[in-house]
Amino acid sequence: MPPPKSPTVRRLRLGTELRQLRRTAALTLEQVCDRLGWASTSKLSRIELGQSRPDLADIMDLLDVYDVDGPHRDKLIVIARDAAAARGWWKALGDMGPRQRRYAELETGAADIFEFHQYVMPGLLQTPEYGRVRVRSGRALYPALDLDADSRARAARHVVLRREAPPRYEAIIDESAFHRQVAPPEVMRGQMRHLLAMADLPNVVLRVLPFRTVLQDAYVPHTAFSVYSFPDPADPRTVVLETMSEDVHLTDDEEVARYLLVADWLRAAALPEEESRAFLTRVAEAARPEQARAVPAQRGVNGVG
Repeated sequence: MPPPKSPTVRRLRLGTELRQLRRTAALTLEQVCDRLGWASTSKLSRIELGQSRPDLADIMDLLDVYDVDGPHRDKLIVIARDAAAARGWWKALGDMGPRQRRYAELETGAADIFEFHQYVMPGLLQTPEYGRVRVRSGRALYPALDLDADSRARAARHVVLRREAPPRYEAIIDESAFHRQVAPPEVMRGQMRHLLAMADLPNVVLRVLPFRTVLQDAYVPHTAFSVYSFPDPADPRTVVLETMSEDVHLTDDEEVARYLLVADWLRAAALPEEESRAFLTRVAEAARPEQARAVPAQRGVNGVG
């Protein structure tokens, strides 16, 4: 059974196609809104940027303005319906916040997910205990955050990796994430055991980036990032960068290509799967935090030695 379409990605694709249609018609935002009687250009701008859930009637009006008919119109209406959908397993979690929901929409529609994390575990690999500690640690920054609701939402997202026809998931985690004490020792040990269990899934590839390895020309990634690819090749590959205020979504081909290149550099530098598993086993078996901090990656620069 194919995965459901991601409303987030379909909104981004719809916006890109509508923007191209407007430019082909040599119309400005103001001219289109004047023809439709829309009060301001912000509504159209948000649709073109994929920032709002579209109203199907509005999309059909836009297609009329751009003189789109036949199979092309039918295709865009299907995309618009997907983009407007509020369906999905996450809908049952009425208290799921908008940021969690956007991640859920991307994950549930993806065919492939690649993630690089530097200091904490990726959300899809977190245990409930680890995730709760991470949410609680940010309460001073987000005082309105519902700790229980956000923790449930994080845990519920994990089902995507165990569903029928799951996405292929690959994570490369910097060694610092295993040594920095972002959670109590017992939570960290449980998290390590969980990573080993997740690495047993046939659709999951989990690898460690050791301290001593060198990326391409000693390049250091600026931030953690995630890359989502989708079954429909016309749906844009999407890179997500998490910030303290909001998540940045990149779909421009040139921007995405940079992150895909860095992902290749990370793959070349990271420990192979079996060595990564041995590293995780040593960390999981460590009796004390001091022992976990002393665990060596046991690999030379770029895997030599």
